[in-house]
Amino acid sequence: MKRLAIVLAAGQGKRMKSKLYKVLHPVCGKPMVGHVLDTVKKVNCERSIVVVGHGAEAVQSYLGTSAEYVLQAQQLGTGHAVKQAKELLGSEEGTTIVICGDTPLVTPETLEELMKLHQSKGAAATVLSAVMDNPKGYGRVIRREDGAVVQIVEQKDCTPEQDAVKEINTGTYCFDNAKLFAALEKVTNNNAQQEYYLTDVIGIFVQEGEVVSAYVTDDHAESIGVNDRVALSEAEGFMRQRIVKKHMLNGVTIIDPSSTYIGADVVIGSDTVIYPGTTISGNTIIGEQCVIGPSTEIADSNLQDGVTIKHSVLHQAEAGSGTTVGPFAYLRPGTKLGQKVKVGDFVEIKNASLDDGSKVSHLSYIGDAKVGKNVNIGCGAITVNYDGYNKSITEIEDDAFIGSNVNLIAPVKVGKGAYVVAGSTITQSVSDNDLAIARQRQENKSGYAEKIRARAQAKKQREQD
Repeated sequence: MKRLAIVLAAGQGKRMKSKLYKVLHPVCGKPMVGHVLDTVKKVNCERSIVVVGHGAEAVQSYLGTSAEYVLQAQQLGTGHAVKQAKELLGSEEGTTIVICGDTPLVTPETLEELMKLHQSKGAAATVLSAVMDNPKGYGRVIRREDGAVVQIVEQKDCTPEQDAVKEINTGTYCFDNAKLFAALEKVTNNNAQQEYYLTDVIGIFVQEGEVVSAYVTDDHAESIGVNDRVALSEAEGFMRQRIVKKHMLNGVTIIDPSSTYIGADVVIGSDTVIYPGTTISGNTIIGEQCVIGPSTEIADSNLQDGVTIKHSVLHQAEAGSGTTVGPFAYLRPGTKLGQKVKVGDFVEIKNASLDDGSKVSHLSYIGDAKVGKNVNIGCGAITVNYDGYNKSITEIEDDAFIGSNVNLIAPVKVGKGAYVVAGSTITQSVSDNDLAIARQRQENKSGYAEKIRARAQAKKQREQD
């Protein structure tokens, strides 16, 4: 049976009080609508239609070609929103999932169970429901004594008896596609909100003798629809718990899950240890047997097996196996470290590659550079890569030694096995195995220190007088 999906993402989200379109607010680093679209794709939906309205261009820009789009120019209710997809899906045969773009916590596993029940019952519609102690604000699922669903009533339209029902509608459904669009033609806006409710389709099916079922999720989090910043925070909390649990079950040690933030798309290998205060986000991939943290931030980076990162920040960086970084290092975009590279404390690297075995142990800046294998860069060394208008490249070839407090004025090249003496400012290339020194010869002036002190003391006395 063909599987289809309609994602409702046209609401303005006024309660968010934000210039950012509601479904683009991130949960664990990914916009909510991105989570939802990923979920329906994981249950093998062949076509995914996103209903857009306010902020349509922003949503389409984010999702790109991963979905098809229809516009709900006026927000006249959920039934009206789904109806906008008729031109694209009205002639299809199969099962259609309808899900809201602000429900990022619904899981593929739950959707599979929802559709499994739907098919086993031969239902025209199956509702994803949940039981809540305090169902205020949610539509209620009304059943007959035999358990069959007969109606879904929105909170504002509930009678006192219906208001006491604790089973709520999460806003996620699956339908027989042809029957869905046929029933939508019969939906009216005769209700308190004067909107066309998708939930009225349930009553129409019951009147026509169709089977309507409901699958009750045991995960309360899946019922959360994000309408304000409070709900956004709750969704973030539930998603964080899920993510760290998934990684721990996959063999990752997370010392303190409550202080560890891991994005939804992060991949971490087994036997890696994550220490407290660590944030890992974006499309980051971390290999096996790594040590990350404490107090480390990694975004959109790729770390191979056995990498150690402590008290450091990495953005769009790569590190080969056995490499160590930190404490207090900053690897900026374009950093590529080979195997068993050492980047020490207070080192900043940007748009530079360091090949296997090279070391930058402390207090250095390496920018726009290509560094070979087994190169030692001393304390305080700097590649001077910017002249105020242009960036230039520094090349340091294999086995070179760069002494402390060396300035390499790019563009410049240091050859294989070359030695640059501490304190030098290098403006010309150094050939293989040469020693380069570029500093003024030391001169000692006998007794001159006393004169300097006397002069300084006299100046201080004059200022005090």
